[in-house]
Amino acid sequence: MRNAFAREITALAAADPRLVLLSGDIGNRLFDEFKARHPDRFFNAGVAEANMTGMAAGMALSGLRPVTYTIATFNTYRCYEQIRLDLCYHRLPVIVVGVGAGLSYAGLGGTHQALEDIAMMRVLPHMTVLCPGDTVELRLLLRQALHLDGPVYLRLGMKNEPVVHPADPPLVIGRALPLREGEDVCLLSTGTTLPIAVAAADRLAAAGVAAGLASLPTVEPLDTGFLAAVADRVPLLATIEEHSVRGGLGSAVAEFLAGRPGPRPRVLRLGIESGFQHRVGSQAEARRRAGLTPEAVAERILAARAAPAPS
Repeated sequence: MRNAFAREITALAAADPRLVLLSGDIGNRLFDEFKARHPDRFFNAGVAEANMTGMAAGMALSGLRPVTYTIATFNTYRCYEQIRLDLCYHRLPVIVVGVGAGLSYAGLGGTHQALEDIAMMRVLPHMTVLCPGDTVELRLLLRQALHLDGPVYLRLGMKNEPVVHPADPPLVIGRALPLREGEDVCLLSTGTTLPIAVAAADRLAAAGVAAGLASLPTVEPLDTGFLAAVADRVPLLATIEEHSVRGGLGSAVAEFLAGRPGPRPRVLRLGIESGFQHRVGSQAEARRRAGLTPEAVAERILAARAAPAPS
């Protein structure tokens, strides 16, 4: 995803002279082409993410379209106050890019694992939270995000994520993207778990389960119209995300359904249990421990369907 982001932001900067890119001391070689083509619009802010956010706020107030880029934990946790007061309070058009979110940096321990960032960012006033499922969604979301009038958090994986969409889908910020219909369960995925959700839906179909599937690249604002329509006809919703089960997509869906009259399907939240990941290793290993594999997701859904409904 980071390579796709670098290519797309470079192309977009050629079309919009207001676009400026600020990096928190990473991505120097990644952005070599950007710097070569737009040398006066790249700023390495160093290991000073709070300052980088303040710089971006000043640039936005001056009519520019700033994008800040660094590792997801550093671009959220370290500068949360500046995001809240400099960007959200003034509703400034700054895109905060968090690269390597979730378990992408599983081998570097808790300092680099962004597992609570969706929860933090989606509660901020005026903040749009975008989690592309593949590089196709990334390109479409980034193009649209540059035209929004407020702050955006763009949550990315890192590298080698499978491409799910063979062509550009009709993706719009704030809307869910239905991929399959099914009346027994609907899988709702956000971010880089989308390939896992697709494979899990295939397994469920092979087991005779009519599994619907949708990508929700926008977590805030949530597509409540889509969720209401699904809730009216599907008895079980399974949210899938590489994020804590507290506060992420699963929580957002459950919050909406709790306050909605009418049918309330069960919600199975699949993600990371709250806590620090003290065992280090590859992202694939960390996903297996968390149950974020197609096999484990399908098994959890089958077990939930077999369990008696709560009275």
